[in-house]
Amino acid sequence: MGKKEIVSAFTPQDDGTSWHALTVEETVSKLGLSSSLPKEGLNSGSSQERLSTFGPNKMTEQKKETLLEKIWKQVSNVLVCILVVVALVSAARAIAEHAKSDPDSTTILTSWVQVGLITGVITINTFIGILQEGSAEKAAEALKNMLSADARVVREGKEMMVPSYDVVPGDVIILSLGDRIPADMRMFEVSNLACGEAALTGESVPIDKTTDAILPKDGLNAEQTPLGDRHNMCFSATLVAQGAGKGIAIATGDFTQIGTINKLVSQVEKKKTNVLEQIDKVSKLLAFLIGIATLATFFVAKFASNQGWFEAISTALVCCVAMVPEGLEAIVTLTYAWAVTNMAHQNAIVRALPAVETLGSVTVICSDKTGTLTQNIMSLTAFVTSNAHYKFDVDSKDRVPTNFIRTDSYMAERAQHALKKSAKSVIKDGGTNSGEKRKGRLTDSNHFAIDSSLHPTDDDDQVEVSIHEKDDVMGTGSGPFPEGSSPDFEFVGNALKCGVLCSKCVLGENGTREGEIGNPTEISILRAAYFSGIDVEELKATTPIVAEVPFSSEYKFMATVHDENPSSDMYTCYVKGAPDRMVKLCANQAKAGVISDLEPCDEKYWIEKIAILSSHGLRVLALTRADIPKTSVTPGENLQQEFVNGREPKKWLTMVGLCAIMDPPRPECVQAIAEAHGAGVRVAMITGDHKDTATAIGHMLGLVDEKYHSAVTGPELDEMSDEEIKVAVMNHSVFARASPQNKIRIVKALQAQGQISSMTGDGVNDAPALKAADMGVAMGKEGTDVAREASEMILADDNFATIVLAVREGRVVWDNLRKVLVVNTPINNAQGMSVLFGLAFGLKDSPLSPIQVLYSNLICAITLGFVTAIEPAEEGIMSFPPRKLGKRLIGRFLLLRILLGTFTLTALVVASVFWLKGYNEDGCEYTGEINVEKYNFDAHTYFYDEDFNVNVTAPSLPSNYIEDVHFCNPKYDLEHLRSLAFNVLDFGAVSVTLSARFSYNSSFHPRIFFNNKYCWYSIAIVVALQFAITYIPGLNSTIFLMKPMNGIMWAICFSFMAIVFAVMEVEKAIRRILRDRKYDTDDLEPNPLFDDDDEPDGNIDLPKGASKLNLVAMEN
Repeated sequence: MGKKEIVSAFTPQDDGTSWHALTVEETVSKLGLSSSLPKEGLNSGSSQERLSTFGPNKMTEQKKETLLEKIWKQVSNVLVCILVVVALVSAARAIAEHAKSDPDSTTILTSWVQVGLITGVITINTFIGILQEGSAEKAAEALKNMLSADARVVREGKEMMVPSYDVVPGDVIILSLGDRIPADMRMFEVSNLACGEAALTGESVPIDKTTDAILPKDGLNAEQTPLGDRHNMCFSATLVAQGAGKGIAIATGDFTQIGTINKLVSQVEKKKTNVLEQIDKVSKLLAFLIGIATLATFFVAKFASNQGWFEAISTALVCCVAMVPEGLEAIVTLTYAWAVTNMAHQNAIVRALPAVETLGSVTVICSDKTGTLTQNIMSLTAFVTSNAHYKFDVDSKDRVPTNFIRTDSYMAERAQHALKKSAKSVIKDGGTNSGEKRKGRLTDSNHFAIDSSLHPTDDDDQVEVSIHEKDDVMGTGSGPFPEGSSPDFEFVGNALKCGVLCSKCVLGENGTREGEIGNPTEISILRAAYFSGIDVEELKATTPIVAEVPFSSEYKFMATVHDENPSSDMYTCYVKGAPDRMVKLCANQAKAGVISDLEPCDEKYWIEKIAILSSHGLRVLALTRADIPKTSVTPGENLQQEFVNGREPKKWLTMVGLCAIMDPPRPECVQAIAEAHGAGVRVAMITGDHKDTATAIGHMLGLVDEKYHSAVTGPELDEMSDEEIKVAVMNHSVFARASPQNKIRIVKALQAQGQISSMTGDGVNDAPALKAADMGVAMGKEGTDVAREASEMILADDNFATIVLAVREGRVVWDNLRKVLVVNTPINNAQGMSVLFGLAFGLKDSPLSPIQVLYSNLICAITLGFVTAIEPAEEGIMSFPPRKLGKRLIGRFLLLRILLGTFTLTALVVASVFWLKGYNEDGCEYTGEINVEKYNFDAHTYFYDEDFNVNVTAPSLPSNYIEDVHFCNPKYDLEHLRSLAFNVLDFGAVSVTLSARFSYNSSFHPRIFFNNKYCWYSIAIVVALQFAITYIPGLNSTIFLMKPMNGIMWAICFSFMAIVFAVMEVEKAIRRILRDRKYDTDDLEPNPLFDDDDEPDGNIDLPKGASKLNLVAMEN
């Protein structure tokens, strides 16, 4: 349901050249150009020839629908055709009546009113449909807007500016800071050149560019080198972040990497969601049933009620119009629009109304980690001293030291996957502390990461702590603050002073990210200090740096010297760095974190603590300090690394504590994931992080459990067969080191397993996966325009919890659409059936006039349908599992409710007419009716004029007919009967609406008065209109062909209204009993009579062109 197939109508004419693997000379030769190209560029003749051969440097645009095509798509359905036929017959009737010598003005007026109303309905529905379409067409426009407008090229030895669409393969392009790159290029000259490729690869840091050929690693071919590792290439639509350079254009237009993505996202999906497809099917079924009912009504009117041909056709058309749900399409659109508005208020922006319904059937939500499941703010989460763990409240906005609470159980043991490993291997494999570069980056993102290859320990027999020894390394002593208490301001200030002073970073405004400068890992310590009440800027200003050892990735620490006590002959030296390095340099440790109380450094303890924190995917920084003589340092001196690691004795520092740092999960996401699990929706996390880091975050979020106990990496998925991937996506909820290519295969594998998947993304590289998913979700804050335009929904706050709210709203939409059908369908059906059965049981004319029917369809049904369309979620809506694939909107029990409502309303409308008619003498319907049965005349109806003369041309009557003719002067004539039938129908519809507000819960409850104020507004409008139509002179008699009602009629009306309400509530009570007895009253299980047997597509091959989306580097 909602599943989309990506189709590429364009096949790139690419010879598969791996340009990055060629030298500059080979590149020039491959292009068929002379060796002087880098200096001279192309000549004008060659550039024109290549422009003719390769075409302009722009991406192929898709064909757009014309306005007439859009209109035809909206009106080309069977129900609209029926309405058109009814409108044409009504117009013909009005014209024919007008042509008579003595035309009936009422018939003419009502016929033209009917034509006008039907035309208005078709026009409004068409306008709404066109208005809501076409947003997906903007995806290609967003990509086009990313392209460069002009390019600086070298032609005939001269630099010149040319329009970007004139750039051809072989052009020499000059790049400088801020330029948008016009084509894919092989660089041959760079000067500190780095390009921001986040929009293409998803990597936020600029990529340094080189010129040497890049050879594939062992066992790989050149095309398997990810774009993020092709450092000698620049790509179209990316930006120059620093430096300058020159390169040769090797691909333009559709042949560029961005062009490949364009071909995947520019296809406008001609799809309908499950609900729209079902409404089409229901419409065809209704058309068939309406046809049968119309024919039956015609035959009854003509041969049972002896109406004339035109009158019988008109009566049959009344039945036809009554059963056509003119307002259904409008109310469905209204349901979607209301849900979209609600979701927008909750930061979920839906780009296409029908996509709301897809949300309600999602079974798997595939989410990015950073910024979506996590806060995208590196935060200090714990500070570990020699005997305690102090947990920091990262969500607090108060600036108090009580944000730290001693919680020794927090991160006290290794993660499950690290229990049987040595401390050395845990630290080495510890994700963010491992020193391994992230995908697509030349260096690791954690400057202080552990990397023994860069700073080997002095002996290979470094201290190892097995899991069996952990009881010996937990620290001793209770310390100055007991478990569960908070440290004081002085303690926190001394503990974090090293992290504040030994830093060149600038904290953002009010502790936020806005305006921050520096490494996020370092800033996390400044932020913790700020929210502990420390004035960071004042501390730095009053304790300036005297000398420093700048940070370097070679030795992975930073040291600063400060004069904290001018009267003393000692400086204070603070050293912050990779924890394994710092431990080796510490002779002492601050006992219980108190810097004035020292004790020998317990190396075994600290190594195990580093292992524990690393196993949970935390970044770990060690804060150390020492006092040194002022004579040993010259103020302003630029110290070298030997100042720290070349001193004698080697161990000279004091370990203050370890900072455990991470991008913490959003607190609301933990609850949202629990809610999703309770609703039967699985949540999968897809990230570029290390496997252990992803697993640790997965544990915190509740994604890793006994069923989904481990993570799987992108490289591991690459080695799997299609069948193995299908199994893997059902057994894992954490996917680490994943590439955009992996994302697409994960989505398609889930779909092949019958899952309805939602996928989040933010970059151009994510656009194909967003299109492939049943529900693509783009980021509003960090996302690109291309990702947004390729998606169905945008998260304005980039928050996963918003997705779960949207899923909830999607279920509400499905639930409310079913409620709308419970209201609208019985109203429509009862109108038509009342006409049919009224005539069949002996009425001589329709109990409802055409205008009454149209009013009930358009005004009453839509107004009351609006009540259920906007009904808030019922309690427990997220306790049900997602709908199964192929589940129809109308199931067994919904059909039962519709039939029950139809039967009840029809029976009571017809019964009310005969009840009122029973008050007339001999059951007469019309004033002046002649009882002709005695004379064997045709059962025509005759009327007297004011002088009691027969006012029709009649067969010859016996001379004594005056004695045998019974002059009927009924108390209630046809107009009275129609008034009662009309009000019983519409007030009965109010009862159906009040009952339908709650699918299972009883409406005999105070809840009926709350949570939906528009319910009572709508009912008030309907009641007011009913009274206005019933009592306003002219409106009642001329337009609606009815008369005012008296007390008896209102008593009948309200009695029948109560009966309708009671019947619908009894049905719900019975269903509640059956549900308690484990019957499937929710239509959750598939039923071959009511549900479609949709087999999932087992093909998980990548879309054509998507094989080039190996955009970022992957581990071997």
